[in-house]
Amino acid sequence: MAELQEVQITEERPLLPGQTPEAAKTHSVETPYGSVTFTVYGTPKPKRPAIFTYHDVGLNYKSCFQPLFQFGDMQEIIQNFVRVHVDAPGMEEGAPVFPVGYQYPSLDQLADMIPCILQYLNFSSIIGVGVGAGAYILSRFALTHPDTVEGLVLINIDPNAKGWMDWAAHKLTGLTSSIPEMILGHLFSQEELSGNSELIQKYRNIVMHAPNLDNIELYWNSYNNRRDLNLERGGDVTLKCPVMLVVGDQAPHEDAVVECNSKLDPTQTSFLKMADSGGQPQLTQPGKLTEAFKYFLQGMGYMASSCMTRLSRSRTASLTSAASIDGNRSRSRTLSQSSESGPLPSGPPGHTMEVSC
Repeated sequence: MAELQEVQITEERPLLPGQTPEAAKTHSVETPYGSVTFTVYGTPKPKRPAIFTYHDVGLNYKSCFQPLFQFGDMQEIIQNFVRVHVDAPGMEEGAPVFPVGYQYPSLDQLADMIPCILQYLNFSSIIGVGVGAGAYILSRFALTHPDTVEGLVLINIDPNAKGWMDWAAHKLTGLTSSIPEMILGHLFSQEELSGNSELIQKYRNIVMHAPNLDNIELYWNSYNNRRDLNLERGGDVTLKCPVMLVVGDQAPHEDAVVECNSKLDPTQTSFLKMADSGGQPQLTQPGKLTEAFKYFLQGMGYMASSCMTRLSRSRTASLTSAASIDGNRSRSRTLSQSSESGPLPSGPPGHTMEVSC
């Protein structure tokens, strides 16, 4: 396999001298709901799942995940796993605009495309990493194929269908805001958008001037028409695998992720609330998310001999008891980090981790 190196968005810890770009190959497969494109990096490792990503609305796999997977410390992880980056239909670079009247797949149908990808690649298990709509899609897939999903990292997940109040607010917003503006409000907090940092300018340009904006609107509509996942702690409908929930402090989806945490098995779930990361922590804080991902993998029994990264060498972790917000999250713990040296503990799942460094 051979491929060109992708452009890096974040300047923090790029590939180090001597590190070479990964090899990759892009594929497309036909499914009952249309064609889907995905890119494979690396080669399968014996007895190891593939890292399988799914992006949010308004983005593709590169704009959503590139800063995270090109981060310097992430290289230790990805050299141990093959990874598959899915582009939702019509979101891949150079995708033609769908014809008028095209019936875009629902999020449930997008999840039903995943078995076709895995069958094509002959992969038997995955660790899913999804953001927003992608997090929902991977969760839906995990509910219907629990034996295939070994773990999930869900960023900004909203497991609930839109209620009447949500629909009313959405319709009112649509009267005064364009589709790109609504999508930007989904991706980033109002504080971030008002601050108009270099990152926001970059992603505003990506969304506002997307050549496939009509396709993006279809994906956006499917997301807003999603069904409720009906997750229930201790019930029949729940995620069976280890889960790491991630959201930025004051992010647009903070409340939804907190609610999702209350519905999952606390012994299988870690909740990471990241300070100063905004609406897209994989873009703004790839180092912290890399560190958390590494501990998540170690908790699953992978990379047991992994060395500490810069974050763990330069931070002290203090564990304090935290009361449950709604009475359901008993025995949760909060992980905060100070600026002194010391390693982070890699305890079992079921903890609430608030990264405040």
